[in-house]
Formats: sequence, structure tokens, C-alpha cells
Amino acid sequence: MIVTALTEMFGLKHPIVLGPMGGVAGGLLAAAVSNGGGLGMVGGGYGEKAWLETELALVKANTDRPWGAGLITWSIGEGVLELVLAAKPHAIVLSFGDPTPYASAIKAAGCKLICQVQDVAGAVQARKAGADLIVAQGTEGGGHGGSRATLPLVPAVIDAVGSVPVVAAGGIADGRGLAAAIMLGAQGVLMGTRFYATPEALGHDQAKQRIVNACGDQTQRTRVFDIVRGYDWPNGYTGRALHNPFMRRWDGKEKELAKEIPVERPAFWEAAGKGDYETAMVWAGEVSDLIHTVEGAGALVGRISAQAEAQLRIADKVLRP
Repeated sequence: MIVTALTEMFGLKHPIVLGPMGGVAGGLLAAAVSNGGGLGMVGGGYGEKAWLETELALVKANTDRPWGAGLITWSIGEGVLELVLAAKPHAIVLSFGDPTPYASAIKAAGCKLICQVQDVAGAVQARKAGADLIVAQGTEGGGHGGSRATLPLVPAVIDAVGSVPVVAAGGIADGRGLAAAIMLGAQGVLMGTRFYATPEALGHDQAKQRIVNACGDQTQRTRVFDIVRGYDWPNGYTGRALHNPFMRRWDGKEKELAKEIPVERPAFWEAAGKGDYETAMVWAGEVSDLIHTVEGAGALVGRISAQAEAQLRIADKVLRP
């Protein structure tokens, strides 16, 4: 059994946190991860209240274990944080922006504040805001993120934040990645893409199968999917997705795409509704090489943790007096 500051903070069996993927990490997936001994997360995405109400009710109805919710800091609208806190999560993950304006309300609700950061400056800001836990997210991860690689970022963040526990994210999909993160000094991992390929995850089966069939060099960071959808992400953040014809057509031609929005946006949303991933995106990280099946999230948590424990025992054998 692996015991860390993360497992002790929330009473978890395994030091694994579900990445709060918007539109993917709904209530059933969050509950499955929590029931499996990890920390499940509902991905709040861009703060659609009706969607959040539905998914928060689902996680509450399907687990009595600790769970949380994630929000995109720069897009938190009026009443969204209050709606989430009313569901009494054990933790809130804030990503992509200054957590300071929301920290006091989260802590006043008796909720742990988890801040996901993409660089050392963001980690220092999170520590000053009172983060209980910091996620150091490397660029290898799927979906939105920064440009720093996980391997050097994690220990750099650990060195910068003192006693605040750090969790690693980005490029982790199995027990070997969890073991490596622990060896870097992390207290666990946050994983997204691996849990996208589960039956409990929201989204089309075609998207999940594309992740299973893909390899890491078929992913790329881009802004084109944000532009076509009309999401004005701050500078410094891009999204890693699987290659498709839409990305190949427009990546590097963002100004031209912006001029074609009246035509391209309706076509994009129509494709997304039909599960046409020649146009719509599948957010996925470089770990796609390591994902070979769509399998249940709860069992996956235990299997990853067991593999990590085995790897750590193997690592111990290389030491000599």
C-alpha cells in the first residue's frame, strides 16, 4: 500500500486523482474513481450550471467516498462556485488563473483548495493563496496546459512551495508513471487521458477508441479548437489533441480561421454533435501509447496503484550497501 500526504489528506486507498476534464469527467466517472480508492473529480468546464447540477447530483448519489470538482479559474461565472460548494465537495481544483479571489470562499466551506499550475511562478502564487495541494501539470498532458515538461517541472515546483504537497500530472497513465512521480517527490498523480478511455467517461465511444488506437506522436498542442469554438483562452495556454484533418488544415493559420468563423463554427458544432472526429477534437495526451483498452475506472485505479507499488519495490533492489 502506498501512503502519501495525498492519501492521508483525503483518506484515500490510492494516491490517484481524476483529472477534472470538462465534458468528460462527469458524476459517474468521478464516483467510480472515488469508489476505486482514488479522488474522483467532476470537470466543471466552462461553468454551465444545468450540466453541473446534473453531474454533481450523480456523484453524490453514487459514492460516499471523498470527491471533488474542478473549475477553469478564468471562466468562473456568477454563482458557479457557490453552486459547486453547495454540493459539499471535499476539494475544489482551480486551474488556469489566479486562485486568490476564490480561496477564502473555498476554505470557509471546509473544502480543500487544490491548484493546478503549469510553471513555478504559478506554484508560488498558489502557495501564497493558501493551496492545500498543488498539481504540477506538464505539457505532455492532454487538453489545456502550458509548455513545461513534467519531469523537470515537478521537482522544481516541490522546491518552490515548501511544505505544500505536490501532485504530478501530464504524461502519466500507468503505475510506472505513478512510481516515477513518487520518486520525484510528488505525493501522487492526477490523470486525465487514461480515464477518458473508460466506460464511465462522458463522450462518444468513437473518441475513446481513437485514444486507444493512437500513439503519442499523433498529438499536438494547438489553439485552433478554441478559436473555432469561441473560447478566449489567455495567452500561454494551448490544448493537446489528437491530430485530425481540421487541425492539419488550420494549425498555423489561426488568423485565417478567425475570418472564416461564420462558416467554420456551425460546421464544427454539427460535427461534434455527430461524433465526427475528423473535424471535432479529442483532447488526449502523449500517454496514448500506453492505453490499449477501454476499461472500468474503479478497477483501473487499483491496478495502477498495484503496478506502482511493484515498480517501487523493483527500484529498491538496485541499491547496494
